[in-house]
Amino acid sequence: MSLRDALRIRESEITDEAVYRDRRRLLALMAAAPALSLAGCAEAEPPPASTTRVTPAQARSGFRTDEPLTRFEDITSYNNFYEFGTGKGDPSSAAKTLRTSPWTVEVGGECAKPGRVSFEDLLRGVASEERIYRLRCVEGWSMVIPWSGVPLASVLRKFEPNSKAKFVAFTTLADREQMPGLRFRSINWPYREGLRIDEAMNPLAFLATGLYGKPLPQQNGAPLRLVVPWKYGFKSIKSIVAIRFVERMPSTAWNDLQPSEYGFFSNVNPAVDHPRWSQKTERRIAGTVNRLRANRIDTQPFNGYADQVASLYSGMDLRKWY
Repeated sequence: MSLRDALRIRESEITDEAVYRDRRRLLALMAAAPALSLAGCAEAEPPPASTTRVTPAQARSGFRTDEPLTRFEDITSYNNFYEFGTGKGDPSSAAKTLRTSPWTVEVGGECAKPGRVSFEDLLRGVASEERIYRLRCVEGWSMVIPWSGVPLASVLRKFEPNSKAKFVAFTTLADREQMPGLRFRSINWPYREGLRIDEAMNPLAFLATGLYGKPLPQQNGAPLRLVVPWKYGFKSIKSIVAIRFVERMPSTAWNDLQPSEYGFFSNVNPAVDHPRWSQKTERRIAGTVNRLRANRIDTQPFNGYADQVASLYSGMDLRKWY
């Protein structure tokens, strides 16, 4: 299916972190019992509507926004996860075949403490946090999502990367039994992504394990996905099974497939159009009934996170290093 498929949206409502007054208990349960079945997450009722107040400190950090959140129902039913099919609705139906427990992640490369670790051990000792981030897809639509998880830097430091670690490479699970989309060579499996080490260590970079105070649904990348809010969504790799510290820029799935369309950095940039469509505006999936008539808003440089990340690219030609 083309990346230019027509977009549709259902009616949305405003919610926020206030709906998880019991969130600390939920996060503790998520950490203690990762084997909880996630198969029913997509069908769960979204939390009730409420309002949010974001403090100035939260706004400056970029960790929160008071923009209307996208409904749980839309976040979990409108997905790109080609391992389960190229249609937006494919992951929410097919992803129930994904087994998320037990789960291990292999960490290696230029670090002092490589090894294969369980999901629980990977996150052990790192406090869970909640982040409300904008998500901007390269296709031109966007969401606002309340994630739960841990800062990426806090996890990476546990493995003590050395001075040769200039980049961090990530790999998604590739199992044909669990992932029917792997039968089709839409990309070169397994799905791979990467960040420069300073990007990976930026406070905004996040490993998500849940959304809306619930364990992360399979179609959204369970049990562990990357969230890099200033980059186009395909950089936020799902269902991670390997993390590797490397000296050279790693190959990545979409960049390998179409390097003229999908750069390694892929920072959200309204001044650099995709070769087949404009990136100046986006359809915000929130508060409308029909995705074709979704609220169209101006796209912000770095997806609105320029204050937090623009310095990472000082002196770089962002038209060349797209």
